[in-house]
Amino acid sequence: MILAMAEMYVQGVSTRKVTAIVEGLCGLEVTSTQVSRAAAVLDEQLDAWRNRPICQITYLMLDARYKKIRHDGAIRSCALLTAIGIGTHGKRSVLGCSVQLSEAEPHWRKFLESLQNRGMHGEKLIISDDHAGLRAARPSVMAGVPRQRCQFHTICNVMAHVPKVAMRSEVARDLRRVFDADEPAEAKRRLKNIVARYQKTAPQLAAWLEQAAPEVITVLTIPLAHRRLRTTNGLERLNKEIKRRTHVATILPNEASLLRLASAVLSENSDDWKNERAYLNMEAR
Repeated sequence: MILAMAEMYVQGVSTRKVTAIVEGLCGLEVTSTQVSRAAAVLDEQLDAWRNRPICQITYLMLDARYKKIRHDGAIRSCALLTAIGIGTHGKRSVLGCSVQLSEAEPHWRKFLESLQNRGMHGEKLIISDDHAGLRAARPSVMAGVPRQRCQFHTICNVMAHVPKVAMRSEVARDLRRVFDADEPAEAKRRLKNIVARYQKTAPQLAAWLEQAAPEVITVLTIPLAHRRLRTTNGLERLNKEIKRRTHVATILPNEASLLRLASAVLSENSDDWKNERAYLNMEAR
């Protein structure tokens, strides 16, 4: 019964509904606190999953999302850091996750170091959004590993620097032309032309593109068959599943509860990926 309650909780059933189900089926009166305690039965197994050894990783995808929790009597947004790896076999796996009160540089650094301590090595490219804490932590932990900034979110971010609404479609079209280049040299040439064209009409935009865009075309240095890694869209399904499972509890009681629920969802998806065909053909050039 304890395991059944824990499984219902992990599957996204609210503690209130779990209580009603148990009472209806068995005539047992259980409280929401008892349901939460039953979920803690899974902690040992999930802790072992988060600390399992990691093999060689070719591509590393990183992300952070937020969920509200109770902390010291107040409601706070808590960061869930997640890492996905694509190994030499071309299959994806969730390497691990971490719950922190923010995604500041020390938290990202600690998370990356924990992955390395478990054996992660060989990364050729990091794919992520523009997380400030990650950007600050990366040089000290993963110096020399190039980063691909998500192209989809870059187009969203650049709109904040476009001075006129009427210019947005033109700027997006120009950026896509840069992204669609076949070679890094051609992409850099197109980017240089765009920066020069906007230098007078939108100097803030031109400065932002000159500073941010080079990391958006790093993907052009890897094999053509692997360039689907130009965005973090591979994480979207995971994020949607985590959102669905945590939606039943608008505010989780603590960090441990979020870590338990997220770990269960991520480990389940990672196991599913083992039975799927390879995400990338690692023999492609």
